[in-house]
Amino acid sequence: MIAYVINPGTTSTKLALAEIERGDDPALPAKLRLKLEKTEIEHPALLAGPLTLGSLRADLAAAAAGWPAPDAVVAHGGLIGQADAGAYRVTSELAEWLLTHPHGEHTSNVGAALALWLAESRGAPAYIVDPPTVDELIPEARLTGIQGTERLSRLHTLNARLVARRAAHEQGLRFQDARVVVAHLGGSVSISAFEGGRIIDTTGARLDEGPFTPTRAGTLPTHVLLDLAYRLPRDKLETLLLGESGFVSLTGTANLRELERREATDKEVKLAADAFAYQVAKNIGAYSAALSARPHAIAITGGVARWGSVTERIERRVGWIAPLSVLPGELELEALAEGVGRVLLGLEDAHDWQAPAETTPDDLTVNQLR
Repeated sequence: MIAYVINPGTTSTKLALAEIERGDDPALPAKLRLKLEKTEIEHPALLAGPLTLGSLRADLAAAAAGWPAPDAVVAHGGLIGQADAGAYRVTSELAEWLLTHPHGEHTSNVGAALALWLAESRGAPAYIVDPPTVDELIPEARLTGIQGTERLSRLHTLNARLVARRAAHEQGLRFQDARVVVAHLGGSVSISAFEGGRIIDTTGARLDEGPFTPTRAGTLPTHVLLDLAYRLPRDKLETLLLGESGFVSLTGTANLRELERREATDKEVKLAADAFAYQVAKNIGAYSAALSARPHAIAITGGVARWGSVTERIERRVGWIAPLSVLPGELELEALAEGVGRVLLGLEDAHDWQAPAETTPDDLTVNQLR
């Protein structure tokens, strides 16, 4: 099967020609074989000013000009509201609706429109896979101690589900039969518990819970948050919590290469790295307890997973819980290709999107999951 894969970013869009085949293990039918030919298109910030996609469409067409005819075109999902994981067929209604940013601005909102346009030009169906707002929390994970408020699922769905699936396959298990905890450690962090192929609980990835990040504060003691909230206007507090906290506040930089270089001689950096690894490990332990039994695997992914001494610290603390896999960076193109591949190969059914009766905008923004 051939798929064109589109992953829009703030100032560049990643594109791949994917060849997707069934794997060799009949016990793990969803363990697919992929061959990706990747390219990247630089462009002005997609969400800076009026949204125009004409030049980007032209660049996409040029990049794919010599490619064979696709069986499908797939793109990163968009903020479609609370949704199940998996692939969704793209209709003109869905594509147009997402361009109005009904649940907040996010670069992936343009994905459906790009996929549909390119698919129609090649006579193929269009899909989105694993939107950022996939929400499969179990009821007891959703409830808070204040009536009328609830926890939501906002995480790195694409990358986390791929990593969880691969960690399950490493243990010889089908994804739907495995219990896995995934720690996505990037510019933002999410730690999530997978059971039965679903994300049953997660820290979330923005103003939610979990460890601090290169620039974000993570979970704070309630009294500290109250003190900050009474002292600062909301916009300044959000800037502090999302862009001026974490490693940049503790060490003066969010540059991971610099932090790794300074760690051996700078006590401040070493303590911050110790604290980060400690908080990640503590949250992995907590989300292991969210499962019905001990996890079969723990997986670490994201850019911070390249910091070897940090992943070693984490493994020392959680290795007794379950085998640990490290898959550095982000694998979103692979996740999109596999997601549409499972549909094309008849391993999963695609969802049909239904327009909501009423849309309530939330506070999602363009960089929240990057």
